[in-house]
Amino acid sequence: MRIVKDTIVSLNYELSDSTGKILEKADSPISYLHGGYDGIFPMVEEALHNMEVGHTCSVFMEPENTFGEYDSELVRVEPRDAFPENIAIGMQFEGGTEDSDDVLIFTVTDIAEDKVVVDGNHPLAGMTLRFDCTVTDVRPATAEELSHGHVHGPHGHEH
Repeated sequence: MRIVKDTIVSLNYELSDSTGKILEKADSPISYLHGGYDGIFPMVEEALHNMEVGHTCSVFMEPENTFGEYDSELVRVEPRDAFPENIAIGMQFEGGTEDSDDVLIFTVTDIAEDKVVVDGNHPLAGMTLRFDCTVTDVRPATAEELSHGHVHGPHGHEH
């Protein structure tokens, strides 16, 4: 079966940076709903369109095609007393920006006696990435998956 709109695609993948350092690797296949449902990077989806089980590909993506450029405006220094006592580097909090209704995930990157530094950039923002994958399965999406816009069952979302 070919990968076309409204098929469920399963694949093994590795995500690496421009130096070849592996940033993420699937222990088992991941699955996504193919056809513009935002389940995978659009450039990867484009490279996989019309392919079949066994197909392998490498897709190089600039920041504008992944997590965007690094935005120094999303790094903030906040008062320490605005955070819980058990605050630790790496903790994440939801927050907004002054000029937007969008909610971002801010990661604590530094803690001082009276200040906490948080960063609203995705950890991979500003990086050129390479996505290597092998297609392990292709099947038609169910009516429920299509109505929900994502995969259900093994390797996908469960309700």
